[in-house]
Amino acid sequence: MHGDSGKGPLDHAAARRFRTMRLQRTEPAVTIHSSKAGKPAAAISADADRQNKDAGIGLEAGLRMLDGRSILVTGGTGSFGRRFVETVMRHAKPRRVIIFSRDEFKQYEMQQRMPAEWAPTLRYFIGDVRDRERLNLAMREVDFCVHAAALKHVPAAEYNPMECIHTNVYGAENVVRAALSAGVRRVVALSTDKAANPINLYGASKLASDKIFIAANNLSGALDTRFAVVRYGNVVGSRGSVVPLFRKMIAEGADHLPVTDERMTRFWITLQHGVDFVLSCFAMMQGGEIFVPKIPSMRIADLAHAMAPELPRKIVGIRPGEKLHEVMITEDDSRQTYELADRYVIEPAFTFWQHAPYERLNARPVADGFRYASDGNDDWLDGERLRVLLTEAP
Repeated sequence: MHGDSGKGPLDHAAARRFRTMRLQRTEPAVTIHSSKAGKPAAAISADADRQNKDAGIGLEAGLRMLDGRSILVTGGTGSFGRRFVETVMRHAKPRRVIIFSRDEFKQYEMQQRMPAEWAPTLRYFIGDVRDRERLNLAMREVDFCVHAAALKHVPAAEYNPMECIHTNVYGAENVVRAALSAGVRRVVALSTDKAANPINLYGASKLASDKIFIAANNLSGALDTRFAVVRYGNVVGSRGSVVPLFRKMIAEGADHLPVTDERMTRFWITLQHGVDFVLSCFAMMQGGEIFVPKIPSMRIADLAHAMAPELPRKIVGIRPGEKLHEVMITEDDSRQTYELADRYVIEPAFTFWQHAPYERLNARPVADGFRYASDGNDDWLDGERLRVLLTEAP
């Protein structure tokens, strides 16, 4: 990070504190998804929940970690932030939840929607991740932080590159520095599939952000602050996504739905699944990992048909900065990737922690050259599953 000097690539205090114990690649590589495992996705999810609970790792363990603690969510008034706050307030007993965002009207709207009995626990903190001093104030006495603030619109990032960099890159650095200064225990940063082999500025900025959070573990020294990244695909019905666009066009009586390319595929995850996954990572993280959930793929053309089977589709072409298929784990990442029942874990280049939690969950290295992409997935959303998921969209 700019401004640092006199530090080697690894912090010596951290090296003394942890003992390196790399998981040896002696087990046969497994690259299965739900269908090739011989079980449906629901069965695999249930198996993963049982394994995680037995090992003291997973959603329930993540929620229990938040009891009596203070949590800060950057971008807290966004789709993810709101659902995260609601989930924590319903299923945990936090001491304080701080909603950090720059839009006071969205904070007002969120306050009006939240149950009155939650008011003593919730704090609405106006601020921008670009402002390090404001973050320093917000982070005081915080135990856990979820970094969800970002500029996410691909064309807007291309047109306003410096604004994207200031928020997504320098903002990430500010979160790291504020968390270290405040002694925050755990920080999970949200990433995107667009950060893997990026072809647009948004993806490149999130790749830089990921690197900053991973490297931050080398700066914690004697502190117990740990950083990890969660990378997942498109959230069903999130603001600016295709579902709200299609819904609006259908409601306005459109005579067709625009599709960029009949072959285009995307990973899909529900908002609640994304929140639950982040919570489980709090309990599982050792520091420096990128967690990737196993989620289904869908074809954009199938989505259009599921939402309006009577409407024809018009091919409009791929927009600048878009990929035909999304990738969450590249071939180059495969050498540091391990598979669990419900997720993949990409290790950092340097680890200073023990693998005991992953060994208890039977973590297995993937094959060298493995690639987790939306077009090569074994779990596909057909029309019926798409319609069910659409009912969960905001």
